[in-house]
Amino acid sequence: MKNLILIGMPGAGKSTVGVVLAKQQGYHFVDSDLVIQEQTGLLLHEIIEQQGDDGFRQVENRINAELAVKHSVIATGGSVIYGREAMQHLKKIGVVIYLKLSCESIAARLGDLRKRGITLREGQTLQQLYDERVPLYERYADITVNCENKSIREIVAEIVARLPK
Repeated sequence: MKNLILIGMPGAGKSTVGVVLAKQQGYHFVDSDLVIQEQTGLLLHEIIEQQGDDGFRQVENRINAELAVKHSVIATGGSVIYGREAMQHLKKIGVVIYLKLSCESIAARLGDLRKRGITLREGQTLQQLYDERVPLYERYADITVNCENKSIREIVAEIVARLPK
């Protein structure tokens, strides 16, 4: 089986679901945001402060496009879908799973957006960001899982049931 790549908005549960899914399937777990921090020596919000949103997305795109892992669950950052090279690479090395959640649920889960390393343009609302990203998540997803009002266990079970045999 190839890698399992989780995409979706920040706060959708990619890292949490990813750890449980990896444990259950006997896979490694990779958090691409942590890989970015490791390779740059900076926290996500520090990269954004120093290089701006576009600079951060270039770093994110490059690092995700170079991920060389096998038999892993990869939790990506919410903005990974802006990187064409990254998404082409991820689709090549695994099954892309979109963890879908309403904007209201996302907003309820998120605290300070900048501290989470979320790239919002000047004056952009979370709803506008959500509306911009959802079509990209849907375009790249091999599997879409509606996570609304579901437990981690239920989400993982649905992912496993829908994986290609």
